[in-house]
Formats: sequence, C-alpha cells, structure tokens
Amino acid sequence: MFRRPLLGAAIVLALWPSAALLAQENAGDVAWRSVTELQQDIDAGKLTSKALVQEDIARIQQIDQSGPTLRAVLEVNPDALKIAEKLDAKRRPLHSPLYGMPVLLKDNIDTGDHTLTTAGSLALMDAPAAKDASLVTRLRDAGAVILGKANLSEWADFRSSHASSGWTGRGGQTRNPYALDRNPCGSSSGSAVAVAAGLVPAAVGTETDGSIICPASMNGIVGIKPTLGLVSRSGIIPISHNQDTAGPLARNVTDAAMLLTALAGSDSQDPATAEANKHATDYTRFLDPNGLRGKRIGVVRQLAGNEPNADRVLDEAIAAMKAQGAIIVDPVTLPHLAELGDPEMTVMLYDFKHDLNAYLAGRQGLKVKTLADLIAFDKQEAPREMAWFGQDLFEQAQAKGPLTDKAYLDALNKAKQFSGPQGIDAALQANHLDALLSPSWGPAYLTDLVLGDHIVSGNPTIGGASQPAAVAGYPSIAVPAGWAHGLPVGIVFFGAKWSEPTLISIAYGFEQHTHAWQPPKFLPTVDGSAYAPAPAQSH
Repeated sequence: MFRRPLLGAAIVLALWPSAALLAQENAGDVAWRSVTELQQDIDAGKLTSKALVQEDIARIQQIDQSGPTLRAVLEVNPDALKIAEKLDAKRRPLHSPLYGMPVLLKDNIDTGDHTLTTAGSLALMDAPAAKDASLVTRLRDAGAVILGKANLSEWADFRSSHASSGWTGRGGQTRNPYALDRNPCGSSSGSAVAVAAGLVPAAVGTETDGSIICPASMNGIVGIKPTLGLVSRSGIIPISHNQDTAGPLARNVTDAAMLLTALAGSDSQDPATAEANKHATDYTRFLDPNGLRGKRIGVVRQLAGNEPNADRVLDEAIAAMKAQGAIIVDPVTLPHLAELGDPEMTVMLYDFKHDLNAYLAGRQGLKVKTLADLIAFDKQEAPREMAWFGQDLFEQAQAKGPLTDKAYLDALNKAKQFSGPQGIDAALQANHLDALLSPSWGPAYLTDLVLGDHIVSGNPTIGGASQPAAVAGYPSIAVPAGWAHGLPVGIVFFGAKWSEPTLISIAYGFEQHTHAWQPPKFLPTVDGSAYAPAPAQSH
C-alpha cells in the first residue's frame, strides 16, 4: 500500500518503440556506452538526451522490474523526460560532460521533486523532501537528469547487525546482475547494480564505511569514496558526520571522475566542506594512461589473507602495475589497524542518534520525528519492516547520551588518530608512498535473508579494505581487477587526505592496461563458463 507505481502510464506508452532495441544485450548497445561516447552520439545527432532517458527507463522496466528483476530502482522521476527534452532544446556546443546525462541517486539523498527520499524505510513515505540536497543542486546545475531513486540497504545498513545488504522494507532485495542469487553488497546496492546492469550511465552512492567501495567491487564497477568534506552532505540522511560522504559510481574511471567533478565543492550548509573549493577541480585532468609510471604504491597485506580469490586477483594486479612502471612496496604495515573497530562503532552509534534526530526535525510532512519514533514505527509495522531483520543498532544508538560524553570524545579521538595521522599518514610517510593498495572484498557471496550478510563488522569473513580510509575521512577508489567463477573482483587504492587526483591517475593507468570489466549476463547462479575473463595483466 505504500509503494507507488514505478512508471506513469504516459511514460510507459512513450517507451514501446524502443523495447526491441533494449532487448538486445550486446556490447554496442546504448546501455554500455560511456558518458563520453553518449555525448559524442548526441553531438553527432545520433541521439538526444530525451531518447537516452527513454531508453534507460524502458531498460529499467524490462530488466529491473521484470525479467531478471534486479530491484535496483525504487522509483523513476516522472519529470525525467520533460527535463531531458528541455535540456535538448538548450543544448550548446560547450557544455558540462554530464549535460543531458541520466543519473540515479541513492534513496537517502533528498530531492525536492515528485520522488520520495526514504532510506528504504516505510516510515519516511509520507511526503517528499522539501528541497534538493546540495549535491543534487550541483548535478542539476551541471545539466544532469535526475532519473530517480535507487534501492539500498535500509537506513544505509545501520538498523540491524543481522541483515542482508540491498534489502529494504520499501523495495525488497536487490540482486547482483552477474549471478542473481548473489548479493550486491551495500549500502549503495541499487546505485551500483543499476550502473553495472546498464540501467544508467552513472549513479551517486554514499559511504560511512564500505558503502561505495564494497558494492562497486562486487558489481564490477568503479566507486570513489571522496575525502570527507569534498562533497556536501546537506540533505543526505545521515549516519555519522565524522564519516559520511557521497561519491560516484560508474563503469569506468573517466565517468567516475566526471561525476566527482560535478559533485565536489564547498557548501555553507555543511561546515565540513569549508576547504573543498581549494581542492575541488576537474578530475578528468588526471586521467593519465601512464598514471602508474613511477608511482610508489604500498601493499597492505594486513587487509589480505581473508579470501583466496581476492588475494590471487591482488597479486595479478600487482604484476600488471609493475609492468607499467609502478614501484611496489610489499608489504607495508598500517599501524593500529586492529584497534579501529571498537572506537569506530562507538562514534557511529552516538553520531547516528544525534545526526538523524537533527535531520528528521527538519523534514516536513513526516509522522516520525526522532529515532525513538522510528523504533516504535518498526515495532508497529513488524510484519513488513522486521519480518527478516531487527533493529538492534537503532536501540543501541538510542541508548547513547549527548556528544559531550567522555566515552564519545575519547572514542572519536582514538578513531581519528589511529586511522589518520598514526595510521594511513604514518604508513605513507615511512615508505615515501603515493598510495596504498589492498584487495577489495572477494567475489559476491550468496544472499541470505535468514542469516544475513557473510560480512561481520570488525571480522570480515571474505576480506574488505574500506575501514582505514572511512574512519580517517580519506579518499579511496575501487576498480575492477579480475574474476572468480564468473564474478567480478576488485582492488582498492587509498591515500592521504585530498589525494583524489593521485588516486584517479593511478586507477586510470591500471584500468587502461588491464581492461578487466565485462557486462553482466544476468545468470540465475554462478556459471564461470559464461565468461572468458583473462587475469589482470598489462597489454
């Protein structure tokens, strides 16, 4: 009764002419073209923004809402076609790279339009947000078409410690397009799946710890988790102001850099972005095919050893980097890594109660106004909201006191010092490094609505490397690097504060010499014979 129709009748009728085209899943299809290629097609008169949006909506209907039924998209913007048509009419030779490009937003990012912002929860479906989040304003100013809202892990995976990534009460379980019984990871599940499945050229996710990097890795795409304060969080449903950030998800480093360029910048509504304009730039300037040459990259073996496929892909990637002139320092020790888990969780629990209450107080038209109201709502709506998972994290956060508590301040100081100055910074400086490298998570695990994710906070059973950069507020980037049984496996580069240019240059150099990406085939389960992946190597 809460879920609204995905597509309006007028939009559906307008889509039928393109249905046959979208049924073809070949590499030359519009679905797999980069932003640069799409812009070239539009400039050449072969395509319009309206036609592109039309194609994407039809593909959502055919692949996401039926067929493989990925459940990556919660809602399509009913004004998307009109917006695209207006942009076509105003198009000029000189324009933003994102001009006329459809972009999906994770459903914790406010839009002051006809789409809802719910964090996947039925509790926030009473009314849309009153205005755009600051990053949405920047996207609209760049000419992007906000196509709609993507599914996620409900409340960005901060409701239950026993949950399945990509599941929400509003949208159900998002599925991995490479093998439909596998998990997409989260919490930016729908954003990553939509990009991986060719539903949209690019999407925006958010990360507190792993929520961009993990779904990018498990869906075989590129994800950038920016420096804390490079992208405004104003108008984003929060977990922790000490770690939250939004960032791009795309099928290649170029498109991700274009999207980050549009997102980055200072915002008076978010004090953390005070220095953003000093560092924000056109990140496509750092797309150097020789970006690996001479770079000193340290391998954090402490973050390896959890999953053999991830370790194999890491070693293949290292060989490819050496062949392109990178100087690999292996291993590099990251001090205090084992000491981050407890203080990080303490900080997030305190911050969540404080930050979410402040956000809800500013949202008009909602019946829930506090975290306590949300806990009560979930209990009342237990058959729909808690049929699979509880809300122990909600309850732990509710029990915390104010941000002046000594326990909070001590945990925050420890988390920031151990992850940043005494962690990443110390490792970089001691070894004169440009960046650090680790495996990402291993290949996607089976979705399990009974037992929840096969990743436990502080004890990842299949690897993962998001925590140091996430806690420090430093940047990281995940890129596709190899394959295991037909499932994509990535690697993660991370580094010092504001080091996005260096990381993008390294990631692009790696991508251009390995070409690890392949489109998904929407298989019901793992079938490695359907893919012919080569190990990551220079060529």
